[in-house]
Amino acid sequence: MHATTYGLDVAKRVFQMYWVDGDTGEIVNRRFGRDDLIQYLSRRPPGRVALEACGSAHWWARKIKALGHDVVLLHAKFIRPFVQTNKTDAADARAIWTAVQQPGMRTVAAKTEDQQAMLSLHRIRSLLVKFRTMQVNQLRGLLYEFGASFRAGRVAGLAEIRARMAELEEALPGAMMCCLQDQLRRIDGLQTEIEQLEQRIGASHKQDADCVAIASVPGIGRLTATALVATLGDAATFKSGREFAAFLGLVPRQSGTGGKVRLGAMSKRGDPYLRTLLIHGARSVLCHTRAPTPWQSAIQERRPTNVAAVAVASKMARTAWAILAHGEAYRKDHVSARPA
Repeated sequence: MHATTYGLDVAKRVFQMYWVDGDTGEIVNRRFGRDDLIQYLSRRPPGRVALEACGSAHWWARKIKALGHDVVLLHAKFIRPFVQTNKTDAADARAIWTAVQQPGMRTVAAKTEDQQAMLSLHRIRSLLVKFRTMQVNQLRGLLYEFGASFRAGRVAGLAEIRARMAELEEALPGAMMCCLQDQLRRIDGLQTEIEQLEQRIGASHKQDADCVAIASVPGIGRLTATALVATLGDAATFKSGREFAAFLGLVPRQSGTGGKVRLGAMSKRGDPYLRTLLIHGARSVLCHTRAPTPWQSAIQERRPTNVAAVAVASKMARTAWAILAHGEAYRKDHVSARPA
């Protein structure tokens, strides 16, 4: 007897599950509460449970797997075409059940607690950096209204503001001067929190063998390495490095008809945060590498700088996948061979 396949639509309080009973052929589309769902699945024989890769999906994947079931996570865009009528919990559960049984359906790797925690640190840091930038830009704009301008750049600009405090105290009203000092303290507080998060990320980077392995790739530092390993999950989820690069949106968009395929601009699919880190690392490689490889020199000669940066970022992602998938160390002079 084949294992039962379940389509589970998760939410905060209401959970809808669709399946076909293997013994009776009965179609079941049942609504559960949170505790009722866990108890029901704990009593059922091992089966395959498909979920949409949405909020809390990775926690549910670990929980259901601990109950003895196989768990499959699907991207939302692969499920939506199978919603036949109006979008409801029951229709979504049936669409998940239908989608997971399609041949060649791509899945999402379930993340571990450590991987989710690392991505959470990155998200918190990213938001704090955004807040810091907003605070600095607002401070510049307010001071400019009083005729004060400063050097470009966050570090240089803040240093000049602090060096000219005596001058600003004479030029600004008393209320504005108090606000200026409060704003500088807030920026310092944000900077301290960002540095603390980076220290935690750096400590995790040193303890993770995968992060250390891919950090040897030029352009991949501790931030990119930890974010990439946590986002990748299980390297076996992707068949090749190009598939991983496509997952990150670092490949050209394809459009074709009549047997002719045209390549367009970068697809920009996937996680924009990790893609940004990789492209920034690629720019560093293009600007600071003393002995570029022949491939890098050739692409810089024939393509614009931004296009070359994306190409280098895509190559970095493919190289990192190969290191993690095959368990090999990075070699600068390695030449890949196309499999037969």
